[in-house]
Amino acid sequence: MTGQPTFDKPFQDRLQELFLWRRDVRHFKTDPLPKGTLNQLLETATLAPSVGNSQPWRFVKVLDPVRRKAIRDNFEACNKDAMKDYEGERAQSYASLKLSGLDRAPAHIAVFCATETKVGQGLGQKTMPETLKYSVVSSIQTLWLSARAQGIGLGWVSIIQPDEVKKILDIPHKDWDLVAYLCIGYPEEEHKVPELVRKGWQDRLPLSETVIER
Repeated sequence: MTGQPTFDKPFQDRLQELFLWRRDVRHFKTDPLPKGTLNQLLETATLAPSVGNSQPWRFVKVLDPVRRKAIRDNFEACNKDAMKDYEGERAQSYASLKLSGLDRAPAHIAVFCATETKVGQGLGQKTMPETLKYSVVSSIQTLWLSARAQGIGLGWVSIIQPDEVKKILDIPHKDWDLVAYLCIGYPEEEHKVPELVRKGWQDRLPLSETVIER
């Protein structure tokens, strides 16, 4: 691109719409993604900012059905254990939630952070080494919005054990830490309001409860 781009008001409005419609998808169609789409999404994800330009994201495409089943089994065990933290109506509510798209989503991506990468020469990491993982999260959000703009949904599975995922996927790198396990595909339904809000699990907080002044 030559020259400075212009992001006019219509573009800004559409971008705000994109933010509003970005959802953590749990209900997927089984339709495969068009050829090349997943690679394009991952390429876009690498445009995210990273501390010291370290680019610590590492993406693992999980294609093997046996490995996928092992991930699913680990989720089931972790989810069963998590249910013990709730009682009464909250326990019933938890049990009613569909917290995973592992069964139907056509694409699974495990996202790791290379915590000992030499790329970037350690710039910006001495006082806050966790910024490496923050950089990986930024790449996930970039992928998420790019997918949403194409009508593709993303679900972030956090009810799994990171060390077990590394074993299941046979990751040989000791310095790779799991940041996210993602399910990607076309959503069964489109919603502006998060599912956990719709089902009464947790409302959005007003801005006044998340901002202070000093």
